[in-house]
Amino acid sequence: MHSVYRNTAQVAHSAEYAGENDSLPKARLGQRTLDRIGNTPLLRLDRVASDLPGVEILGKAEWLNPGGSVKDRAAANIVAQAQASGKLTSGKILLDSTSGNTGIAYAMLGAAQGFPVTLCMPENVSVERKRILQAYGANIIYTDPADGSDGAIRVARELAAKHPDLYYYADQYSNDANWQAHYHGTANEIWEQTEGRVTHFVSMLGTSGTFMGATRRLKELNPRIRCVSLQPDSAFHGIEGTKHMASAIVPKIYDPSLADADLAISTEDAYAMAKRMAREEGLLVGISAAAAIVGCLQLARQLKKNEPAVFVTILCDSGDKYLSERFWQEG
Repeated sequence: MHSVYRNTAQVAHSAEYAGENDSLPKARLGQRTLDRIGNTPLLRLDRVASDLPGVEILGKAEWLNPGGSVKDRAAANIVAQAQASGKLTSGKILLDSTSGNTGIAYAMLGAAQGFPVTLCMPENVSVERKRILQAYGANIIYTDPADGSDGAIRVARELAAKHPDLYYYADQYSNDANWQAHYHGTANEIWEQTEGRVTHFVSMLGTSGTFMGATRRLKELNPRIRCVSLQPDSAFHGIEGTKHMASAIVPKIYDPSLADADLAISTEDAYAMAKRMAREEGLLVGISAAAAIVGCLQLARQLKKNEPAVFVTILCDSGDKYLSERFWQEG
């Protein structure tokens, strides 16, 4: 009781002192939206790996970025570099194709910094993503769902070519600022959070920026880290935000030689893992995040019995953007 009164008195004294010294500069309170991007926690997934003694599976909780996904990192770096180079100037509209999350990140940044955003996006993305983009005030051009993310890329390229003075075409699939965000940020966070104990890095491929950047840096820190890329097992899949490289427009920033291995993940396995994560770990993760966990478990089961390993993967976003999907009610 005494300490409470003493602290209250100290606060009152501090307030009185501050009032007498209004001319002194005061530290700015709070944080900007940009300041909250990155430094996401690393979560331990105990129950889904309970049958694998010696194996630790850790996931970067990227939905805790202000825009709700890992794509905040790349989008923020793309925007920062475009502004610094004079490519994104006052009066220009940021244009890009997206399956949702990068678009949400652009829209959030545009709203916070005062630049307009136009996005080309397949019409069949989840209704939640559409509503979030509308809430941020982005202009959305819907493309044919049958053409997938490649169709959105083609429309964005056509617009950029027709109106070069109107748009800054961010082109996340070809922009080095994408993978550099993970080289300088994500990988170093993983290294520090695991105290250098990470043995495997596993990530789904979309633009490939997360895998390319993090792998380059982790291999510099320890060449023995096994870096494994994951992609859908079919051109026709339900893992939003990811690419089946053999049937898609391959991102310019993608270098398959960086991967120690590449695994194919089925949509059905990803859906099942999303439900397991919610019901066994208490974590509502997105479909690509669930697919990444499937990949980690597949790799872990290939290890020798009781072989110690520390797997780190990227939990790209949360499941709240996919709650309208029917698989939650099935099975």
